[in-house]
Amino acid sequence: MAVAKDYFGKTGNFPIMHMIGVRRTLVTQHPWLPAAVLKAFTRAKGICLALLEETSASKVTLPFMEEQVKAARELMGADFWPYGIAPNRKQLDYFLAQHHKQGLSPRLVKVEELFHPTTFESYKV
Repeated sequence: MAVAKDYFGKTGNFPIMHMIGVRRTLVTQHPWLPAAVLKAFTRAKGICLALLEETSASKVTLPFMEEQVKAARELMGADFWPYGIAPNRKQLDYFLAQHHKQGLSPRLVKVEELFHPTTFESYKV
């Protein structure tokens, strides 16, 4: 944890943990689907984070949860797991540069090539 915190402090980069994919065949039939999925996950995350802040009854069986959430926010900001392209641009650009540098892609892929245009905007909960 200390190394990860130090790395984040120096670079502002914290690796993205997960991505959600939607089959192109589904997007062709339902072009609104990628944006709807992003919006649904954004709203669900908002609910989860709000529940973490409720201290009357812990939502997880982790000691000192309130302190952990506070420490994460102090280090990484209020939205420590941001969703969407804009707040993850730095991490995505870094990942794609490393992917190409290591020979895993024959050319440098642009972030916009990875996501459906309807997901370029972030949603507020």
